[in-house]
Amino acid sequence: MRLRFLPSIAALLCAGHVALASSALASPAKPVAVEIPRAGGVLHAQLYKPDGDGPFPTVVALHGCAGLSGTAAPVRSRYADWAEQLLKTGHAVLWPDSYGSRELGPQCHAKTRRMTARRERLADISAARHWLAEQAWVVRHRIGLVGWDTGASALLWAVRPQTVLAKGEPEFRSAVAFYPDCRSSARLGWSARVPTLVLIGGSDDITSASACRAMVDGAQGRSALTRLVVYPGVYHDFDQPGVSLHLTSAADPEAPEHGHLGFDPAARADAEKRVAHWLGR
Repeated sequence: MRLRFLPSIAALLCAGHVALASSALASPAKPVAVEIPRAGGVLHAQLYKPDGDGPFPTVVALHGCAGLSGTAAPVRSRYADWAEQLLKTGHAVLWPDSYGSRELGPQCHAKTRRMTARRERLADISAARHWLAEQAWVVRHRIGLVGWDTGASALLWAVRPQTVLAKGEPEFRSAVAFYPDCRSSARLGWSARVPTLVLIGGSDDITSASACRAMVDGAQGRSALTRLVVYPGVYHDFDQPGVSLHLTSAADPEAPEHGHLGFDPAARADAEKRVAHWLGR
């Protein structure tokens, strides 16, 4: 288990711009809507697949507190962008729509939150994995898990040894969590049963790099491989292009009630490389 700090990300700035410019030239992939059985109803999801019949390594991708869909698209641009990156590495990507499936709007504010990472979202992760295991185009032993924000917090629960898999259900190959809320997990003695990578900004004032550091350090000696990367001077949503650094407003239901959001191209470029490497292990 290793804790890693990046000494500088300024040197990666140019490479980040090149990578983003190149991805913008490609025609965007179109997701396909799928329905997944779940207890008490149907879990709606959006599926991106590479060309061909497969089988493909596959990622279950978990949206953050604003939800999966935007006003004019079934998948917000930030998640469609990441789907494109994962497709380039040969992965299919399944996006469960935890909020839309329950006719819920954004869940960013505590006073309006109606579902939790430990229950509903954990159940959605299990339903998605079970559905994927039944698909002929999926490599069963190469199903990964990636989450952002509240989706990353749900991921931390999903990889705990205490979370029991259904009989015959394949294990996740690896997991990547973007800026999760590590505070509860740190207090409860978190550990992981699958290799887990945590990526967070050192200046994130919505979630906490120090809490994630305590969580990872506390798991030492009783966990699968776990690695924390802290980007100095970087804030929440550092991987979302087009977001200039700003303080969130309590009046915005699609943003956390307090703290800063801001894109950092160098951190994003580094995260792309790390995610591709981690999922390709």
